[in-house]
Amino acid sequence: MRKRKRLPTVSVAYRNAGTAFAVAALAVCGPLSVTDAHALKIFGMRFFESDEEKVEVIDPVNYNLTLTEGSGDEDLKEALENSSRLFQDEDKPVSGDLGLVIKARDDRDRLLAALYEHARYGGTVDVRVNGQDIDTLPPDPVFPDGAPVPVEITVTPGPVFTLGSVVLKGDALGRRPEEYLKPGARADSTLIIKAGEKVVEDLKEEGRPLARLTERSAIADHKTNTVDVVIAAEGGPVAPVGAVTVTGTKTVDPAFVASYSRLNGGKPYSPENLRKASERLRQLGVFSSITIKEANELAPDGTIPMTIEVSEGKHRYFGAGAQYSTTDGFGIQGYWGHRNLFGRAESLRVEGSVNRIGETTDVGSLDYSAGLLFAKPGAFGPASTFNASLKAQLLDPDAYSATIFTGAAGATFELSDTDTISGGAELSWADIDDAFGSNEYLTAAIPIEYVRDTRDDKLNPTAGYRASINAKPSYEINGQAFFSSFEGSASTYLGLGEENRFVLAGKLGAGILAGGDGLASIPANRRFYLGGGGTVRGYSYQEISPRNADDEILGGRSYVNASVEARINITEKIGIVPFVDAGTVSAKTAPDFSDIRAGAGIGLRYATPFGPIRLDFAVPLNAYPDGTKYGIYAGIGQSF
Repeated sequence: MRKRKRLPTVSVAYRNAGTAFAVAALAVCGPLSVTDAHALKIFGMRFFESDEEKVEVIDPVNYNLTLTEGSGDEDLKEALENSSRLFQDEDKPVSGDLGLVIKARDDRDRLLAALYEHARYGGTVDVRVNGQDIDTLPPDPVFPDGAPVPVEITVTPGPVFTLGSVVLKGDALGRRPEEYLKPGARADSTLIIKAGEKVVEDLKEEGRPLARLTERSAIADHKTNTVDVVIAAEGGPVAPVGAVTVTGTKTVDPAFVASYSRLNGGKPYSPENLRKASERLRQLGVFSSITIKEANELAPDGTIPMTIEVSEGKHRYFGAGAQYSTTDGFGIQGYWGHRNLFGRAESLRVEGSVNRIGETTDVGSLDYSAGLLFAKPGAFGPASTFNASLKAQLLDPDAYSATIFTGAAGATFELSDTDTISGGAELSWADIDDAFGSNEYLTAAIPIEYVRDTRDDKLNPTAGYRASINAKPSYEINGQAFFSSFEGSASTYLGLGEENRFVLAGKLGAGILAGGDGLASIPANRRFYLGGGGTVRGYSYQEISPRNADDEILGGRSYVNASVEARINITEKIGIVPFVDAGTVSAKTAPDFSDIRAGAGIGLRYATPFGPIRLDFAVPLNAYPDGTKYGIYAGIGQSF
């Protein structure tokens, strides 16, 4: 029988609190790197950096700017302010009186462009420096010293223009103009520019790498406030991909880069394939920049040569992180890695963590883990990755305490852009103390998994779905017991409203354990549990489980869990997420749904370049006696 070593007063206080709060730290967010002797860089932000050397301005001239725009259009006002360098740099002096005039003239052009971008083709921009129109100033102006020079910019936006006729010519003839520009819509100059680019893109998708615009004109009619557009393009010949050249590599094998890009000679040319190749190479983590260019002319054999230009990033990295939970205390993690071990983007990562610091005063009862992970992309062809790992764990969740050593090796194969399949072998030794007593397990397993992922964004999806199914046939050698786990899950996303400001998200998962001579013959870490931030929020980790007469957690043979979220963007950065989670874990192989547990709550999201920061608060709708009363969860990315 397992006995817990916990301080009674702390245990009672923590169980009543039932909080599961995680501090968003470096281990959650991503890698940390030292870029020089004095600066620390995380997510592109630099800390502990000495002040940059100040640029000395010769003959500094200060100015006071008055920018007037009378349309009342806040979006237009913001666009004008963002376009004006005089507005953005008002607290910075310019070099000389002539420098001020040059900057003012540049501002006029920039502000006119901003008006065109907002379909204001009848607008005017009047710029006066020291009270005088800039067009009447002498070539070498002189302004009074001793006070900032007054600069006045008056923008008269004029009416909003709409699109009139849209005509396609040349090799674009025959396409539907409304696919590119819709008559009657706002005639923003950016939309007209993008329409021309889209015409060329569509021609290139037909395998024509030399497609180009021959005309893109916009004629504004100030009587009708409309803009007539003409777009003409030349497609050029259809050509397959030819020789692929790689430049910029230092320690990475260029032949590997060309092979892994899958831009094989003889394949049809396609801009979409170029984008996929660039993303594929970016995910290797060894390059700081990647540019793929086609040649300006065909090779003598009629193919289009390609060049992959890369710049290698830092191959070594390290990181650290921390979290806190009132149920589990403090946790700290650290890792070191190398992204290009043998010159073909092989990665090696060493990681370790210590958890439950403060939850127990017994150093021997803390949770420890360490791991060594190796990955070799392209091991069995460009669409494959070989993975191997060694892991050691000392764990003490509520359900059991365990010492586990695991070795695994396998491979992942990309069947398509959305489908992957993986398989391998695993050997695990575990010494476990749980409700069935102390037992040793030596388990061999063959994990197999198939995944289809059509999500538009892995960290913050608004469309598509992800579905997976896996099987793990296993043989426990000491007890001579065969058993297998089978699990499946699917999540889907539906964006609604302008710019997907409202997203409905749902997830359904299920699993069964078949075989074995009873639960005791199956290692506790292979049984099923629910509860916590990844399954049913409002309950603590592994709290949802079948129990014996002494209320000890046993783990189950089957489970079903579901989650529904409404992700609502209040502003561009901030969103709220009401949610409901539910799940059941059964002692039988087939779920009997005799004990369904549900939790509900609301979350806060803050958008960042590396995914939304997540903070969820949840309560159990049918809590266990003396169980968790509420939970708070934090992390990076959506909950699913």
